[in-house]
Amino acid sequence: MPYTVNCSILLTELPLAERPAAARAAGFAGVELWWPFANATPADDEVDAFVATLRDADVQLTGLNFAAGDMPGGDRGLVSWPARSAELRDNLDVVARIGERTGCRSFNALYGNRVEGADPAAQDALGAENLALAARAVERVGGTVLLEPVSGAPAYPLRTSADVIAVLDRVGEEHGATNLGLLFDVYHLAVNGADVDAELAAYAARVAHVQVADAPGRGAPGSGELPIERWVADLRAAGYAGPVGLEYKSADTDPFAWLPREQRSSH
Repeated sequence: MPYTVNCSILLTELPLAERPAAARAAGFAGVELWWPFANATPADDEVDAFVATLRDADVQLTGLNFAAGDMPGGDRGLVSWPARSAELRDNLDVVARIGERTGCRSFNALYGNRVEGADPAAQDALGAENLALAARAVERVGGTVLLEPVSGAPAYPLRTSADVIAVLDRVGEEHGATNLGLLFDVYHLAVNGADVDAELAAYAARVAHVQVADAPGRGAPGSGELPIERWVADLRAAGYAGPVGLEYKSADTDPFAWLPREQRSSH
């Protein structure tokens, strides 16, 4: 599967429940989503409806975020947020059960912003502990926890691949959890001023998922100035075999016009 469509940011002119089928109609076999529910512990019938939507659309769920708070309101995850740690922990089993039912094996844990009045060192200790708990929760379904640098959120402390790798190494050293990996989002990295080529060369072996959008603008590949095609080729050459997540914004009638239909799916 060469590409997967992030249905939380693309096809937004449609209700969320209709987007997986729209992605399938556009020629894609996989979709990924941010946390698609209003709270961290949705009712069973909500989860059932979500799973049915994917099944009826005949798409594979390739990635799912853990609950991350109010993303439009500026939240960027609960992992290191002391006041909402219990909420995150309650979410872990829900995520693992969705993975069990859908075959999803990649789960993105947004680290969380720095919180006013909270000690950053204490937040990082909590973050490592919660990432280890998340890793153990999805380990039973063969899952991997993803951690990513993020742009556009000044209070989010992970801005480069090195920032993420330091956290992942701490989780392994302090808690023994190893089923975690770097989500290599070329858009966030580039906007943060990272040397994407250098980071790719240094950390290719730690990359567990890839997402792309062009910059400036967070539009489709080819709409900005980033050498996305070359970066994807370099990641493939370095051994990355998973799907590339399309996580860009587009108001175009055909948001996938840049990608020939025969290249969208392997079947």
